[in-house]
Amino acid sequence: MTKLYPRATENRLWRSDAAFKKSRNGFLKASGKNFLYLQVLFLGLFCWIMGSLYQQETHTKNLRIAFVDYENQNGAIGAAVRNAYGRLQNVRFPTLEEVPSADYPIPAELKEAVCRIRYWGALYVWPGASARLEQALAGNLSAADYDPSHVLTYIWNEARYSQIVDAAVSGSLQTLSQNARVDYSAANGTGHVTALTTPDAISVFANPWTLNNVNLQPTTQGSRAIYNTLVIILLMIQEFFYLGIINALYLNFKIYNRANPWRIIAIRSANSLLYTFIGSLCATGAIWAFKSTWEVDYSQWALTWMALWLFAHLNFLALDVFTIWLPLPFVPMALITWIIWNVSSILLPFELSPGFFKIGYAFPAHEVYQVLTDIWSRGCNPQLRVALPVMVVWEVVAFCLSALGVFRRCHYATLAQEEQEALEEQVEADGEEPGKVEKTPTRRTEAEDVEAGSSAEGDTESELSEAMSRADERMRRQESKASRVGYGPAFGLPFVGDEDTSSNEEQR
Repeated sequence: MTKLYPRATENRLWRSDAAFKKSRNGFLKASGKNFLYLQVLFLGLFCWIMGSLYQQETHTKNLRIAFVDYENQNGAIGAAVRNAYGRLQNVRFPTLEEVPSADYPIPAELKEAVCRIRYWGALYVWPGASARLEQALAGNLSAADYDPSHVLTYIWNEARYSQIVDAAVSGSLQTLSQNARVDYSAANGTGHVTALTTPDAISVFANPWTLNNVNLQPTTQGSRAIYNTLVIILLMIQEFFYLGIINALYLNFKIYNRANPWRIIAIRSANSLLYTFIGSLCATGAIWAFKSTWEVDYSQWALTWMALWLFAHLNFLALDVFTIWLPLPFVPMALITWIIWNVSSILLPFELSPGFFKIGYAFPAHEVYQVLTDIWSRGCNPQLRVALPVMVVWEVVAFCLSALGVFRRCHYATLAQEEQEALEEQVEADGEEPGKVEKTPTRRTEAEDVEAGSSAEGDTESELSEAMSRADERMRRQESKASRVGYGPAFGLPFVGDEDTSSNEEQR
């Protein structure tokens, strides 16, 4: 190591050195506090996100499935479904709510009820299905004339939390159908096996029905797994990084000291709108580029772009508010907390989370995901009346606070500049005072001259030391006042040229 960096061990202090002890104690104290803060923060975030997923399977009963028997409870198939549900009913199985056929006279109205999210799904028995099945088993109806898919049908929307509904809704209804087949065979078929004299009857007995699937929006592509996680996280981080770059540019070129606040607000708003416009365009383009067999069109692409644009911009403003009003060391903590709160609001539908976490209705990530689901399923998640107002409120409030923050930054930047100039003038004055020593010619002995010279030199050093101490004290006060100004995180500028930097240094 020392061969690579030979001067790394030069001028090191001993552990017993007083200056080193002071620095070491200060380091240990500061690191201990931050150690504690971060551990408490991340413990809280772990508890938050784990709590939002706590006992998910036992909340499956909160998913309501409508059941309509179009045979008016007179058929054997409906009875088999009820018996099967009676055995399967528990907290880990969706609730099957039987609805009178008069409420939904035709399956199209039942489909509309699922589309309007009154239910997570629906199951219905076709009219006359039991009679047709009995005729087929009796050999009075050929297998060609008997359609096993016209017996039981379920309706669902895979675009709504696709990974959840695949198992909790679709998988549960398929399990219910299989158990109902067993119940039907036990009650209506087993005792009549010897009466199955035709191949068609035997074929129907082996497969009395096939559960028909009406999926409002098939969503099977692999990328669906990150629509409510990484897509949202990346958009939020994208805004944070650019916000840091913008803050660095404003500080580097002293914009807050020179430009009118209203002009800063206008330019900053235009810049953020353009950046989030392009960022949301890229995100939407990536989603569509890897959509695979997902059946979505370009009108949905445009609406997705607009929704992500609004979400990205309001997050830019929200993060800007954090950087204005929070002390700089706490901004990264606020960022990770903001991300976790937002993402935890869309990992699961609220029906599967503890009731406390319905606070997620207030977070923009939850609302934008509801808007996206509505767009992707062609209106089959009608929550715009809630989602859009919440997002607009975030946009307006964050914009107002961000604009107020521009005035705050300009105000303190002007004060800081004035104090800096006054400090520099005072330092120059303090530096000149020790040199103003009045020299009066007098007759002295050689010994007196030596003694006077030593005394004058000591006085000069003392005055210089006092002047430097006063300057250091003013500098510390100046830095303390400047630290109150929330300029926000400012990242390094890789694309600022040397000419710009040098000219800026000259202006300082």
